[in-house]
Amino acid sequence: MSSAEGKIEKDLVHLARVALSGRTQDVTALLHRFAKSYRENAPVVATAIAALLREAPTRSSPLRRQTEAVLPVDVDTRFHLLRIEENPLFEHEPVYAPEVKAALETIVAERRGIAALLDAGLEPSRTVLFTGEPGVGKTLAARWLARELNRPLLILDLAAVMSSYLGRTGTNLRHVLDYAKSLDCVLLLDELDAIAKRRDDRGEIGELKRLVTVLLQQIDDWPPKSLLVAATNHADLLDPALWRRFDITLQFPMPGHDAIEAHLRAVLGPVSEGSEAWSRVLAVALEGRSFSDIDRDVKAVRRKAALAGEAVDAHLPALLQNYAGTKAARINLAAELVGSGLLSQRAAHELTGVARETIRARTAPRPKVPGHG
Repeated sequence: MSSAEGKIEKDLVHLARVALSGRTQDVTALLHRFAKSYRENAPVVATAIAALLREAPTRSSPLRRQTEAVLPVDVDTRFHLLRIEENPLFEHEPVYAPEVKAALETIVAERRGIAALLDAGLEPSRTVLFTGEPGVGKTLAARWLARELNRPLLILDLAAVMSSYLGRTGTNLRHVLDYAKSLDCVLLLDELDAIAKRRDDRGEIGELKRLVTVLLQQIDDWPPKSLLVAATNHADLLDPALWRRFDITLQFPMPGHDAIEAHLRAVLGPVSEGSEAWSRVLAVALEGRSFSDIDRDVKAVRRKAALAGEAVDAHLPALLQNYAGTKAARINLAAELVGSGLLSQRAAHELTGVARETIRARTAPRPKVPGHG
């Protein structure tokens, strides 16, 4: 084996390792490096790789139209510090509480009407902070904003930014923020509390505290053309000075009954024949759960149904097995299951523990009173 062939073999193994890690940008960076290094000893390979790189991403992509700048990378690993979603996709439209939906629509309206704001000597909101429990839709909301604004979504990879050499973490953060400032984009800083903890937290070392100062300075200078969205599951851990820097702070509540029912209709609609009835029933049993928890459980049921070659509806009762409502609530649930034609009286009894006689009494047609039609 020649030295050139040995190098290509080694590079292919390295490329496969990086590709399997799921870092698309790092794969692209490696291919650029290979195309350059193979020009002399493997020109055919170098030409083929260069041709592929010219085709992806396409020249019409929003990010490519804006800049040819190289994505920021960690000095040590050379891995990219950002993940990019140029065209965020959704399995279904997200469901939000009315106040959250109104706030998100206002952000979009400001961006779309930026000319009117500038004429009035105003600017659109530049920075937004999302807070709330895990799984309530904060990250999804950032994707929704990017889609509605037709902008690429840049997601800060905190694992990459937190360099093994802590002194370089601040540099990594500056590189990411400076890059995003140069684009017309939506930048998501997810899990903000990981890098923006209170500066009076005695458990944190000096370098992490300095990160807060870096972030404060960058937010103060954030330009109006790009939108900075930060999200945290632990708002109480954030430095108080950070709160004052954001133009908008938006609390995402745990989904209520109506939101859960609407979410279930969107999730079950394409796969369940009785999606409307099942959504009503399951919304009662799943109240208090987050959207992501509900999605996880529904997908688990769908996997079982697919493996068994059966309809999803036959497996949906499994989502009710751990329902711990009051006796009255269980009676109502059993009556709804039978009354909607989802389960037999026997199956509803086995699932809820409600006596069949009670279910029969609640679901039996009421006799007509003479003279009352």
